[in-house]
Amino acid sequence: MIHITDSMIDAAVTPTQAQEALREAFRSFAHGHGAMQERIRTESTGVKISTMAAVMPQQKIAGAKVYTTINGQFSFVIVLFSSEDGRPLASAEANAITRLRTAACSVLAARQLARADAKRLSVFGAGVQGRAHAAQFAAAYALEDIRICDPYASPDVAARLQDECGVRVRMAAPHEMLDGADIVVTASRSGTPLFAGSELPDGCFVAAIGSSLPNTRELDDTALARASRIAVDWGPQTRREAGDLVQADPGAGVEGKLIELADLIAGRVAGRAAAGEITIYKAVGVALQDIALAGFAYEQVTR
Repeated sequence: MIHITDSMIDAAVTPTQAQEALREAFRSFAHGHGAMQERIRTESTGVKISTMAAVMPQQKIAGAKVYTTINGQFSFVIVLFSSEDGRPLASAEANAITRLRTAACSVLAARQLARADAKRLSVFGAGVQGRAHAAQFAAAYALEDIRICDPYASPDVAARLQDECGVRVRMAAPHEMLDGADIVVTASRSGTPLFAGSELPDGCFVAAIGSSLPNTRELDDTALARASRIAVDWGPQTRREAGDLVQADPGAGVEGKLIELADLIAGRVAGRAAAGEITIYKAVGVALQDIALAGFAYEQVTR
């Protein structure tokens, strides 16, 4: 049994490889291969521990992700087992995996739901996930402009992201973020909607990935009502955890629009049908993503 560090994962797995590994994992899941456990949270005296697990027979692995949340900060660990004989294969720091897999799945959803000619990206939140999304979307699309909105961001975040992405990056006020945006990423910890859904441009794709608690939300009912399709990373868990959906007014018609990311990737449901549609990907983070990518990283490190 080996231990895989975050630095080893960053050295062994590129964002493009992460996207491909996750594409194959979701495609396999759509065809009935594999199983997931919903997230379980336990909390006392301000310390929260969460667990989630998956069995991935196509990769011959099973595993569990365990992480703590203390003062709003996360620390992640994954344990991998052989699904053939039950042997423990590896433990892994999973901060890098969590960063990689979340943005990679947003890009996978965008490939089906965003316009191929997207040029302008707006990101609410310049934390780990916001920056990772900017980098992966800049590599996936011929972007010309990236706008970042985060009142707590360090003064040099735009310059650093511009160097990393090779695209003009600028800080913007909330009222500037949606003007002409083709792709919008919400990677905040906001408990209330970040903007009025009426301001979303026609043809926009939204990846809402910042909230995974039923009492918080980043999108309002108008944004949900205007969307033609709302993809989720896994229905059973997302319906329970995503405040954007849990709190939605029935008049927004959410249930009739929900599609599974696995079915979307496998081509079992249709993606964007018209250039003017507004489409949404609402993610809470599921075990398939973590275990599939950890299994791929294990293969890369040990080959």
